[in-house]
Parts: sequence; structure tokens; C-alpha cells
Amino acid sequence: MNKMDIVGRLSYKCDIIFRIIDIKIENGKKIAILYGEDFRIIADAPFNDLVMIDPQERQKRSKKLQSLEEQSLQLFRQDVSLIKERQEYEVTRGYSKESNYFQIPGKVLHLDGDPGYLKKCTDLYEKIGIPVYGVHCHEKEMSGKVGQLIDYYRPDILVITGHDAYSKSKGDFSDINAYRHSKDFVQTVREARRKVPHLDQLVIFAGACQSHFESLIHAGANFASSPSRINIHALDPVYIVAKISFTSFMDRINVWDVLRNTLTGEKGLGGIDTRGVLRTGMPFRTEINDKTEE
Repeated sequence: MNKMDIVGRLSYKCDIIFRIIDIKIENGKKIAILYGEDFRIIADAPFNDLVMIDPQERQKRSKKLQSLEEQSLQLFRQDVSLIKERQEYEVTRGYSKESNYFQIPGKVLHLDGDPGYLKKCTDLYEKIGIPVYGVHCHEKEMSGKVGQLIDYYRPDILVITGHDAYSKSKGDFSDINAYRHSKDFVQTVREARRKVPHLDQLVIFAGACQSHFESLIHAGANFASSPSRINIHALDPVYIVAKISFTSFMDRINVWDVLRNTLTGEKGLGGIDTRGVLRTGMPFRTEINDKTEE
């Protein structure tokens, strides 16, 4: 087995598909560093615990997840359609007269420790019409860069994610030192809050698989993972951010409304009541006719 091979762990009955991203030697044994292919988890395993996943099995699992992703996307689009209908009614105050207006969804700055996941997420943001700036950054470097990035991009929503994992051998659930990158995410949230303290002026999602949810919320995140320390899907942050981006700044978001269309749900994601960030204006001109005086 080599770097970038797709593998499963025999000791876990190959429940998650991983990609080998690095190989190291410990006590004369080969150890693989693994990134989840569909879930935001990082792990390591000895080579004798790994098995190659054949392309047919990979394709089978991929189709099942794609079906779930499409289902979540369809539910989200239904939500957006209902939101737009309500907003149109409020803008026109129910008058039958047609009114031209425009909407400005919230801008997103997405920091991701995994370039592959970042590409998946930015593709989905663009697919559903959310302006996004994606930055690949190792989890340990995020806290040192986030302040400058906020100044430069001036986002309405900040996503801080990548890979994480809880290790029982390092401590219990309450011990943040037992987590791979939760401390890095927490520090990044704190640095972001030094720049923008108000929870409704910069909405923050932070965390990855099995992350220390409570610490992230206490540090200043509006939404985070993972309350039950389970794995979250690679695209879950996008579904949360999309709901916020397309909800008016006049409205508060019910936490359950945000979580119900994600792939992981309330066991993997949670948060606090937060205002939306979408703004509506008028008039909207599709074209401008220049008139010249004779």
C-alpha cells in the first residue's frame, strides 16, 4: 500500500473509507495516517490493520452517499424557495403590482484543512448561489491567519473546518487534549472573535468529525460539531451555512431548522439561535438604457 490508496480498517469492519495521506515508522512498524474520504475524520492505523477497498465497493458506497447528498440538497432548495416566497410577499407587502428587487446573500470565508473537501464545498456553494472565498490551511496554522483573512475578505460567515478525531486513550470526552485538532479550531474561533466579537455580525461554524462541541461554542462559534462526538459528513458545513446565508438579517434562525436537512443531524451538529445575513434591496434593473440628448 502507498500514499493516496483507498483503504479500510479491519478492526472497525471497514465502516469508513480512508485515503492514506502519509506513512511513518513507529517501533519498526509502518503506520498509515488516514483521512476520511467522505467524513471529516483523521486517524492512524498499522499497515496490518488495513485492507484495500476495491473500486466496485467504493463506487457502491459513493452512490449511496450521493443519493443522501442530493436528498439534502433538494430539501434545502425547497426551504430556499419558501423563504424567497415569504420575502417577496414582505417586500411587496402583498400587492399585486410587480416589484423589482434584488437579494445579497451572505459572503462566506471557508477555511479547510483538506484541499479535496474544500473543492467539494466551494463547488456546492457556487451551485446554490452563495459567494464564497475558499482557503486551504492546515488546522494548526488557522489561528495565525484567520485575523488577516477576515480583514481582507470581510465575510458575513466564517467556516473553520478540516479533520479531527477523539482518542479515548488520551482522555475522556471532556478533555480537549484528547482531540486531534479541536484545540486548533477553538483557538481560531477565539482569534476570529477578537476581530468581530458580535455573534450576529460574523456567524461562525467550527469543527469536524468528533470535535469538542462545547469548547467551540464557548469560544464563540454559532454552530459547531460534534455534540455526540460522531463523524460529520464533508458537506454538512455547507448546508448549515446555506441556511444562514439565505435567511434575512431581520429573522432569527431556529436551530432545528438549520440541522434537519444536514446529513448528520443533531447528534453531529448543534448551535445557538442566530440571525440570518441575507439583505434585500430595490429596484433591480436588468438593463440600463442610456439616453442621449439630441
